[in-house]
Amino acid sequence: MVFPALTLMAKQRAPLAVLPRAEVCAYWVLSLGSHLYSFYQLHIVSKEYEAGLEREFQLEKGFLIWGYKKDPTDFEWSFWSHWAGKSLLWTLLGHAVISRVACVFFPKFRVTALAAYGLLAAYSALGIKGVGVVLVHLGLSLAVAQLCKPALSWSCALLLLYTLHIPQLQEIQRSWYQTEEEYYLLLFSVAVCGLRFISFSLERCCRPLEAGGLQKQLYWLTAYSFYHPLFYNGPILTFNDFLQQTQTPMTECGGRRTCLSLLANAGRICVWWLIAEYMIHFMYMHTIQANETYLEILPPWALGGLALALVQFFYVKYLVLFGVPSLLAELDGLAPPKLPRCVSIMHSFTGMWRHFDVGLYYWLIRYIYIPLGGSRHGLLWKMLSTALAFGFVCLWHGGHDYLQYWAIMNWLGVLVENGMEIFLSSPLVYPLIERHISPAMRRRCLALLSASSTALLILSNLIFLGGTHVGRIMCRRVFIQGWCTVAPPMLAFLYCFAQIGLEWESNPP
Repeated sequence: MVFPALTLMAKQRAPLAVLPRAEVCAYWVLSLGSHLYSFYQLHIVSKEYEAGLEREFQLEKGFLIWGYKKDPTDFEWSFWSHWAGKSLLWTLLGHAVISRVACVFFPKFRVTALAAYGLLAAYSALGIKGVGVVLVHLGLSLAVAQLCKPALSWSCALLLLYTLHIPQLQEIQRSWYQTEEEYYLLLFSVAVCGLRFISFSLERCCRPLEAGGLQKQLYWLTAYSFYHPLFYNGPILTFNDFLQQTQTPMTECGGRRTCLSLLANAGRICVWWLIAEYMIHFMYMHTIQANETYLEILPPWALGGLALALVQFFYVKYLVLFGVPSLLAELDGLAPPKLPRCVSIMHSFTGMWRHFDVGLYYWLIRYIYIPLGGSRHGLLWKMLSTALAFGFVCLWHGGHDYLQYWAIMNWLGVLVENGMEIFLSSPLVYPLIERHISPAMRRRCLALLSASSTALLILSNLIFLGGTHVGRIMCRRVFIQGWCTVAPPMLAFLYCFAQIGLEWESNPP
């Protein structure tokens, strides 16, 4: 995905201008105020239509706030919450205990102990047949990697990925389990392991002499694939990073994190979990976005609140889903990818890809974008490399029609942003901008351009989260029916969001 950083005019030779403090404070007030007010309007609509939503979607009895029901229709959150309560929290706690015991008493066998525990934990959740599927994929990937041909490794990986969508195999695998949740856990595990197998295979192709014998490769690939905290859902760590970091003596890496900082991170994860739960108790955004009738009758502020709530919940959800395994990985001395950056300060397609799922971003850069040439061989190769990166992400997520629209929108968004960057920073244009526009005004123009990009970015994310019907209705209500009443104030608030994002980038915490 890309991909050089946007920021339109951002190839500036000087840092972004510092705006007056009062102006920045106004952006903060308008940004926070618009979030809170739109969420409040969505809450009012949620309570107004609660009876109808409950009949259609079976809202659950709330457990955090007396008198409030819970929206259970976000599949990922409900799915992982179910598995966390059923077994994952206990097996993750077991991993932490095994890691500490091995570090103290058997430091030379720590990786072996964690690999063995990961296999046992996977067996307890997936069963012998589920683990067998992962091991078959692992064995085939390892065998093909011995040929040191990247094209063959990719062909094998894509074929294995395709097997997840063969109806006959799906029915066979479903028959192994009593519930759909168990089957989906297998599906997610195999899909995430597929990225690890590709990482191992391509690293083996690049450094055939450093990989060691077959037995050593099998050992490290098993340890990498079945590393329990990252096994089911990531975040993604490349094989080289895992190998280097696990070979670091535990006494050295264990001292990097104090007990106090680990407890603070655990506390933050609990706060994020509470925020996510409160959101689905106060706002029924997932049930509303699933019904076109409600989308059509929402007042403008509630419609904006729905869009913001959906993307914000997705962000908070992944702070929890990536935060828990990252905490355990840090306890083991690993350096997992950074957690997602708040979506409200994302003001470009490029920034969204660069800072949301950081592990997947670097994986795509390392194994797709750079090997295909990226920006080194001209514009056409750059477009092709970016398109294939997005195409792979679409296929990996399932390849459904709404994912295809989402991938195309992101690809075009990245290309337009980079095209604007090249144009505005060209030797013919940039000197004119520098001569006639003050630094502060250049920043304001940048935020205004970013507001338009952010609007399309939010629209693409709504398609990803809710399907094409959500994107179609949003586009019609905001940009066609509301082009003179809804779109202008929306762009004004997005302008404020962009200014906060630029301020954040200029003065990171």
